[in-house]
Amino acid sequence: MGLRTPPLYGRHEDRGASFTEFGGWNMPVDFAGIQEEHAAVREAAGIFDVSHMGEIEVSGPDAEHLMQRLTTNDVASLDPGDAQYAAITDDNGVMHDDTVVYRLPDGRDAEFLFVPNAGHDEDAYDRWTDYRDDEGLDATVENVTDDYGMVAVQGPDAPALVADRAGEDALDLSMFEATDADVAGVDALVANTGYTGEAGFELVFPADGAGAVWGAFANDCQPCGLGARDTLRMEYGFLLSGQDFHPEDEPRTPLEAGIGFVVDLDTEFVGRDAIAAQEDAGLDQQFVGLTLDERGVPRHGYDITTPDGDDIGVVTSGTMSPTLGEPIGLGYVDTDHAEDGTTVHVQVRGTGKQATITTPPFLDQ
Repeated sequence: MGLRTPPLYGRHEDRGASFTEFGGWNMPVDFAGIQEEHAAVREAAGIFDVSHMGEIEVSGPDAEHLMQRLTTNDVASLDPGDAQYAAITDDNGVMHDDTVVYRLPDGRDAEFLFVPNAGHDEDAYDRWTDYRDDEGLDATVENVTDDYGMVAVQGPDAPALVADRAGEDALDLSMFEATDADVAGVDALVANTGYTGEAGFELVFPADGAGAVWGAFANDCQPCGLGARDTLRMEYGFLLSGQDFHPEDEPRTPLEAGIGFVVDLDTEFVGRDAIAAQEDAGLDQQFVGLTLDERGVPRHGYDITTPDGDDIGVVTSGTMSPTLGEPIGLGYVDTDHAEDGTTVHVQVRGTGKQATITTPPFLDQ
């Protein structure tokens, strides 16, 4: 099977983008260069095509119950137009994905929309429909990933740009709130969410309106690819599904992955008992950031050791921070070594490089 392409693929080709495979999609990795795009988002604004993210709609009498059982946060607390970050876990509490759940504004055909990560939409659809059928629930689940486009406008100038094109109501949205708006003649869901650590919005809209929405922004802010998206998220310590956690290769619970705040143990989600037991027992390892104190870059899969060479963990993500000009990494270490300021070593091509445990975000907020 060939790679999936976003509805804006032709636009990106015309703009001279370089492409990469990601989650089964052929997506732009950069337009003007990762450094320039990263700086644009930190200093002004950038626009990302994130149409590789999945979209699953859930509706019907048991829609809320289904969402409550299969995500770790409290879906019942959401009012129309609210959103929340959550994990999707198995019976053992191991994360299969993380997601944003929207209770859609009134007037929509569906009640809920949730956004799996790239390449996970089919698995999420199967998980939802299998559980629905096993439990005899009355809910409609639709994988609408190919029906929608999605962009993210991020950076200090993003609120003004989005308000100019989607209406001033966008400025009234708190974090994790969404509203319907007309953007360049296209009906769009505009949400105060993002993955860069900067102010910004994500917009979801019918795929046939992708060109109009992209064109409304792309001449006034820097188009950005997955390369800058990755460096930006690492500077804030945000997880990357499939890399910072994976159900087989890097099986982690939300507690280990540092997102215990998305777990509501008062709800009866799948995996709840296993996570509650882990909370009671304490964590053997936990997710941390680190800064390398010597030359080199911590990379995915590099071992983390004590200065004496004892294995205590592994790097899951790493880069040379464009903002700081310093090598930074994310990963897991034994809890006894997870305190901020602890000296560790990262094994870079067989050589131990001194590093310091540094609680993300790496940037001053």
